[in-house]
Amino acid sequence: MSGFDVSEIMAFWLTEAEEALSVADHLVEEGDYSYALFFAHLAVEKLLKALYAVKRQEHAPPIHNLLRLARITGIEVDEARTQELITITGFNLEARYPDFRRTFRHLCTPEYTAEQMARAKDLFRWLKSLMS
Repeated sequence: MSGFDVSEIMAFWLTEAEEALSVADHLVEEGDYSYALFFAHLAVEKLLKALYAVKRQEHAPPIHNLLRLARITGIEVDEARTQELITITGFNLEARYPDFRRTFRHLCTPEYTAEQMARAKDLFRWLKSLMS
């Protein structure tokens, strides 16, 4: 691919991912739990796009499904990681397109959010470790 600088693209997505995770933490502090989980999804998605650029030597496709991104990147995921990716992908849809009863927002208690943020951060650390 002409003009493709892997290190530049990776650095862009990595910065974006870390900023999204920082925003997620800030939203937790503010008690805005559903959007915190939405930004946790963005952080993982952007990190996957950095990995895609490194491993495939091309720009990542504009998709948001984390499991699909991991698979097309060539990352092998076990059943536990598969479930985490599926769950976190749901935060993207649920926060952006709430149902009439706002079910997802009611689910996002401080306890549920803390648990899911811990999972997202663990996943984030694992994916980041694959960058080297």
